[in-house]
Amino acid sequence: MEQSDNYTEILSRSEGLYKEKGSKFIAIAFPVHSEEEVKQRLIAIKKEFYDARHHCYAYILNPDKSVSKSNDDGEPSGTAGKPILNQLLSKNVTNACVVVVRYFGGVKLGVSGLITAYKTASKEALDTAILIQHTVNEVFALEFNYPLLNEVMRLIKDENLEIQKQKFEISCHLEIFIRKNDSEKISNKFKNMYGVTVTHVENANSE
Repeated sequence: MEQSDNYTEILSRSEGLYKEKGSKFIAIAFPVHSEEEVKQRLIAIKKEFYDARHHCYAYILNPDKSVSKSNDDGEPSGTAGKPILNQLLSKNVTNACVVVVRYFGGVKLGVSGLITAYKTASKEALDTAILIQHTVNEVFALEFNYPLLNEVMRLIKDENLEIQKQKFEISCHLEIFIRKNDSEKISNKFKNMYGVTVTHVENANSE
C-alpha cells in the first residue's frame, strides 16, 4: 500500500474559548517546526497569560508525525494534554501546537468536565485555523551536456517539476523536486535519457 506523501499544517495562530462554571479555557493553536520552537512559544504564552492557573499543551512534529507530546501542567492526569493531542490527531495536522490556558472559576469540574473543556477549546481553535497542504518531496540532481538541455527541460515541464538549483558551466547541473510517490517513476525517465546522470540528493518538503 502506497504511503501518503502529503501532510497538513496550520498557517498561523488561531484561538478558541470555552467557559464552564466560572472557569475560562483559552486555546491558542500555532505552527511549530521543532521542540526548541515549542519551548520558546510556551515561554511567550506563559508571559502573555501570566495570571492563568494552568498552561496545558500538546504538539505534533514532522511530516510523518513522528514526534508528539502532551502535558497536563498540574491538572489531573489525562484530563488536559491528551484531549488536546486528540484534537490535533482528529484534525490530521502536524507541525502544530495547541496551548490551553485555564483561569480557575472556583468550582471543580471533575474529570469528565475537564476533558470536555480542554477538548472543546482546542477544537474551536483548530476549527478556526487556516489549513495548508504540503507534499513530501525528494531532491534529485541531473548532470548532462548542453545538447540534452531542451530534452531535459521538456520533461521537467511535462511533469510539472520544480527546479531547486541550476548551474550551467562546462556541463549542466540541475536539482529538482519530485513528489515522493512519483519519484521512482519520474527519476527513471531521466535515467533512460542517454547521457543524463541522475543522483538522489535528499528528502525535502515543499508546498
